[in-house]
Parts: sequence; structure tokens; C-alpha cells
Amino acid sequence: MRTSRFTMRRHALALLVVVGLLLIPASSAFAGGAVTETQKFKNFTESFPTPNPCTGAPGIVTITYNGVIHTTQNDNGFHITGTFTGDFVFVPDDSSQPTYTGHFTQWFGFNANQRNFAGTFTFSVHGKGSDGSRLDFHITGHDSMSASGHVISFEKPRCG
Repeated sequence: MRTSRFTMRRHALALLVVVGLLLIPASSAFAGGAVTETQKFKNFTESFPTPNPCTGAPGIVTITYNGVIHTTQNDNGFHITGTFTGDFVFVPDDSSQPTYTGHFTQWFGFNANQRNFAGTFTFSVHGKGSDGSRLDFHITGHDSMSASGHVISFEKPRCG
């Protein structure tokens, strides 16, 4: 069974939800005010298997990126937001497919308190293939749950 090309992003958002829900009981330690933290990433490089988001062709992507994550936590809950941007090279497993090079940007935001949560992300890729073709992909996703338990969840991918 082929793994969805969006599984990694959904897992990342699910991880943020779990971390957030674990932090909420500890929030009473911050009753005196908000605690904020900023983490910066510069020239990070990673390689991992992933499908081409528009064709599904399997391959390996290598990304080099900069990023920043801001977190704020107080006695009511927490907020986290992050942005990563950089360059990529996608090498398909099938050498008859084009190799793509280009730029990507990913943003996410997540808010949670003891009654509800909401998280949203965007991810954009713009690249050029070794055969002159273009790779333009964008996805927006959102997950939330209200205090009454109403869940909203969607992903809107687009290749252009």
C-alpha cells in the first residue's frame, strides 16, 4: 500500500497536538505569566525518502534550510508557530524521471488550551526539472477541535 504524500505533515501536526496536550497540565507552573522561547535553525541539511508531491514517483529529497520556531505558554495554554525555508534536490528512484532542484517554504501554527485546539500549516515547493519541466506544489492543512468536541480537518493540495 502506498503511503500518502501528506502523511509526514499530518504526523507532524499530530505530534504538535500530543505535545501540546501533555504541556497543558503543567501550565499551572506558569501562573505568574507567559513563558516564551525562540529556536533558530541555520543551514540544516537532511535527506529522506519521499514521493514527488505531484506525480507520486518515489525518490530521495535533500533539503538545506533555515528556520525559526516561537513558543509561548501560560496558565491558559500555549501557542507555537514556525517557518522553514530553503533549497531542495529531489532525485527520483527511477533514473528516467527528472531530478528537481528548487526552493521550499513551510509554515505552521498551533494553539491549544484546556478546552480546544487549532493547528494550520502551509507547504510550498517550486522547482525546475533536469528535463526543463516545472514542479509547483502547494498544500494547506488545518485541524481543530472545539470545546464541544466538534472536529474540523482538511488538506487542500494543489499542483500547478
